[in-house]
Amino acid sequence: MQLLLGFLLAILIAFLAYKARSLNQSGAIAAAFTGTIIFGIGGWQWAVLLLTFFITSSVLSRAFKKRKQGLDEKFSKGHERDAGQVFGNGGVATLFAALHFFFPESSLPWVGFAAALAAVNADTWATELGVLNPNPPRMITNLRKVVEKGTSGGISLIGTLASLTGSALIAVLASLLTDNWFLLPLITISGLAGSLVDSLLGGTVQAMYYCPTDKKETEKYPLHTCGTPTVHIRGWKWLDNDWVNFACGAAGTLVSLLLFLF
Repeated sequence: MQLLLGFLLAILIAFLAYKARSLNQSGAIAAAFTGTIIFGIGGWQWAVLLLTFFITSSVLSRAFKKRKQGLDEKFSKGHERDAGQVFGNGGVATLFAALHFFFPESSLPWVGFAAALAAVNADTWATELGVLNPNPPRMITNLRKVVEKGTSGGISLIGTLASLTGSALIAVLASLLTDNWFLLPLITISGLAGSLVDSLLGGTVQAMYYCPTDKKETEKYPLHTCGTPTVHIRGWKWLDNDWVNFACGAAGTLVSLLLFLF
């Protein structure tokens, strides 16, 4: 019965998100799939964490539009998420929700689930609020190097504080819902660590391209915003932003499980 209710709730939320243009068609289908597993197997506590991530990230993606003007050319995709983005952000969390079915008495699936969402929430908050930093960001691999806003691997003070806040929000809820406040620092640290791994991958091995017309670096492929074919300049071609987001969640989970066990 819980799985059926989870399926119906997931379908409803995916439909509403599609109508609100937070998800495109493929994204809505992917969200219905992941939501069914998380809501249907985990229950309402797990649903609260997932919805917190989805709602806050959707709101922030639309906020401060004037400050974000011109940054769309940097990112491979917009605020209307597709299936790749849904699985990239929610794939690790979905896996741990499924593990809860096989190990219902263990605390590890909940810890891994919360840490994965804390990491992708931290990364999303850093990306969406980092534009408010008054100064340009610096490259995570070389803090002396100033880069344009929106550059993969760029970090800033406000972006890092936003990342910490986004992670802490999930950590507070994860602790509150289980009445286990040991999870608060554990999940917060893990989420922040996952976000920093995301930036590190973005500044080193993520596939990056160059628009010869606008003479700018971008994640977009095969065409830039202006319609010009982009040229691969660095990184692994298969490692796009969706895989980097997946690695972000995985890194947050790994850190959380290591802290939890040791």
